[in-house]
Amino acid sequence: MTARVEGGAFHPLGATWDGRGVNFALFSEHAVAVELCLFDETGRETRVPVRCRSIYVWHVYVPGRAPGQRYGWRVHGPYAPRLGHRFNPHKLLVDPYARALDGHLDLRGPVYGYRRDRALDDLVMDERDDAAYKPKSVVVDGSFDWGDDRVPRVPWHETVLYELHVKGFTRQHPGVPEALRGTFLGLASDAAIEHLLALRVTTVDLMPVQEHADEAGLVARGLRNYWGYSTLAYFAPARRFATPGGDPIAELKRAIKRLHAAGIEVVLDVVYNHTCEGDALGPTLSFRGVDNVVYYRLDARDPRLYLDYTGCGNTLDATHPQVIKLITDSLRYWVTEFHVDGFRFDLASALARGMDGDVDRLGLFFSVVHQDPVLSRIKLIAEPWDLGHDGYQMGNFPILWTEWNGRFRDTVRRFWRGERAVVADLGRRLTGSSDLFADDGRHPHASINFVTAHDGFTLRDLVSYARKHNEANGEENADGWDDGASQNCGVEGETDDPLVLARRRTLARSLLATLFVSQGVPMLAMGDELWRTQQGNNNAYCHDSELTWVDWRMDGGARVMLETARALGELRQRHRVLRRAEFLRGESAGASHGKDITWLRQDGTEMQVADWEKPGRAVLAFVLDGAAFDHGGGDAAPFDESILVLMNAEREPVRFTLPGGSPAVTWRVAVDTGERSRSGGVLPVPGGLDLDPGSLVVLICHGAG
Repeated sequence: MTARVEGGAFHPLGATWDGRGVNFALFSEHAVAVELCLFDETGRETRVPVRCRSIYVWHVYVPGRAPGQRYGWRVHGPYAPRLGHRFNPHKLLVDPYARALDGHLDLRGPVYGYRRDRALDDLVMDERDDAAYKPKSVVVDGSFDWGDDRVPRVPWHETVLYELHVKGFTRQHPGVPEALRGTFLGLASDAAIEHLLALRVTTVDLMPVQEHADEAGLVARGLRNYWGYSTLAYFAPARRFATPGGDPIAELKRAIKRLHAAGIEVVLDVVYNHTCEGDALGPTLSFRGVDNVVYYRLDARDPRLYLDYTGCGNTLDATHPQVIKLITDSLRYWVTEFHVDGFRFDLASALARGMDGDVDRLGLFFSVVHQDPVLSRIKLIAEPWDLGHDGYQMGNFPILWTEWNGRFRDTVRRFWRGERAVVADLGRRLTGSSDLFADDGRHPHASINFVTAHDGFTLRDLVSYARKHNEANGEENADGWDDGASQNCGVEGETDDPLVLARRRTLARSLLATLFVSQGVPMLAMGDELWRTQQGNNNAYCHDSELTWVDWRMDGGARVMLETARALGELRQRHRVLRRAEFLRGESAGASHGKDITWLRQDGTEMQVADWEKPGRAVLAFVLDGAAFDHGGGDAAPFDESILVLMNAEREPVRFTLPGGSPAVTWRVAVDTGERSRSGGVLPVPGGLDLDPGSLVVLICHGAG
């Protein structure tokens, strides 16, 4: 196979088909030569020397080539690890801008840039060719008929997030056609969408859907990186979520279009903090061989080594203009070509680190995003920490950003363990964490509230295990979070003890209810509403099995939890006082109304400073006044009903006196997480209510109070 070529253009990067041929462009600042490698249907390779270089971009145009053409790069330059350079033309490289991949990585082949047979000495180049063991980049035609697709654009304060894994969500769903289970199209099936809508979910947060590579250590243990937080190609949707023989690009677009038609937004979980190439002893798959010094943060004292702020062996260098361009080009691609509504950034603090390694909330990446006409208008969610020094940056992200609120998670978990010392902090978390977000102009929706997520225990396991059980991961239970503020209610793991099971169900419902009665944005983790267990594994990233797939069988526990989750979603949707656009102030909402929020003692009187400083019990109660508020949009909203929330994390029943001085006032029980649920019951004032141990009750006010 021969190839007639022309000079081509340096923009855009990657492979671009124009109907006549394909332009190929690759950035490499330190390369001395570049070869484009074209593969035919039999796998035979034709190498095309790239003669043209403009502003560090190597480019060539190949007439007659079309979508479906498989290709890769070979990049020549110094192999000098002590200087940070790891060029090796014997290694075929995935295009950093590849829109699709074909074939799979075989780690048994010579895919490492160095000779592994010499005591892992990465100073000696491996001259064996590895093209047969590498995935190939693919030229694509991304055209798609979006028709009348309309982005839902749900306001932040109206948002309810649902975090899910594309495969795990529907792999066992009996209502999803078998051929679609575990795929993009399965996610957008009628059964899946109906489930989301019944929960009042407005926005799905998809765990990584970009092509990734498994780590050698996992493969050696017979495991896989099921979660996918190990990216190989930032522009390519993962083939593992396509139907057999299907096109992942078209199928993901079809899924997003269907979700949009149902009014559901799509947010992608993205990993721009590190890549799948690992540390200095990892394989050479793409970025390392294209230009190691450009793409990665290297140790200035010994450039052979990588600065690892991620715990994954390397960190992308978001201070380099080309890396910023890669990230923002990728983000814009997903928004413009796939109509994605936002992103959740894994270990986002790593993107904020400046030249000196310190976290800079006004750093280059955030400045670029802030002024970008596409990216500044979408949902931006930060996981506000990494594993480096001063990596925990809760509350420090810029104005457009929301953040996973780890303080909310930890405080809520500790309160429902009965820890009285956290009562005061719980008050701040329930009201949107103004102590973290109000001082920089942000609003309650800057707080993404959650009690569980993909990383850690499921809701069921949170109340069933006092310690992690990760033995199946093959790391001697050394991996995963050691202190998850979990509890087992007296028995470690599964049990048939009715008293233990009753307490677990009550606590789980209370944890879920706390999420939905808090100001900020609630996030549900996939399957928690169906009583999903991972058998105590709080780091199940490497299991693609029933352990991590949602079990859709409606046993008693699943049915009760699903009813509770649906009721809570409906409650939040109906009552705007639970989803305010502005922070509560503890002040009067008007001359004829009380404070917007009033914190109450058990006797129904208002809490005082001493009650916060030295709480005698792990109990808390508050009233949200239903007077007119500015709920966003500027116009005065209609009156809403007042809501009373009572919380008892003690191990014995607690009696609350109901507030309200008029005989005309009654309280209707909207939610009761106790085993003797009184939902729907009406309680007169004056009067009292006994709360079961570990339970939460939500009451709605009727009449003038």
